[in-house]
Amino acid sequence: MTEHNLIQTLNDALGWELRAANMYAHYAANIRGIHRLQLSPLFTEEATESTMHADIVRKAIVKLGGIPVTERNSHEIIHTTEYGDMLVHSLETETKAAEVYAAIMVELESVGDQDLYDAIEQIYLAELRSLEELRLLMG
Repeated sequence: MTEHNLIQTLNDALGWELRAANMYAHYAANIRGIHRLQLSPLFTEEATESTMHADIVRKAIVKLGGIPVTERNSHEIIHTTEYGDMLVHSLETETKAAEVYAAIMVELESVGDQDLYDAIEQIYLAELRSLEELRLLMG
């Protein structure tokens, strides 16, 4: 795998992180009813985490000589005030992010940058934890 392909995949991850930050902030503001007590803080935490992940990925792209994207992934963010729908859309987003980071880790093995591999692995593991939390919330 070339560094050019790795940069493209990292930019794909960056686009998903930018989208996730927007989606989670939107859901944190729009959740209604009794579920707001639990889910608004969760969505806010996920938005913050996505912003931190985006920063790490952005710096990795620059380190590799690439130009980070500034636009979020174009996958539509569905507006809803229904907690169940929010959880479904969150699960979809986290699943896609985990898939992209799994692909990046495979590509990084051929680059030989252990620090970058470790940073991406931590993000990947955080995505897997988020996936498990969402699955448990959805019952």
